[in-house]
Amino acid sequence: MKKEKVVTRLKFYRTSVNHMTQQELADQVGISRQSINAIEKGKFLPSIESSLKLARFFGIAVEKLFYLETEE
Repeated sequence: MKKEKVVTRLKFYRTSVNHMTQQELADQVGISRQSINAIEKGKFLPSIESSLKLARFFGIAVEKLFYLETEE
């Protein structure tokens, strides 16, 4: 069975699209800057609630922000 991992595009949307710091994003969505950092580095998977808040903030589907990638 192939292994899958969650990939995030949070840093892309935060920096390239919205030109925000981690702290600015954290303040807007109500989660900590440390959580934003850990999510961007792939060290932490956010809760469904936090994932939905982040996607809503950027005005995109959650699947555009987080998706599964098959590891070879």
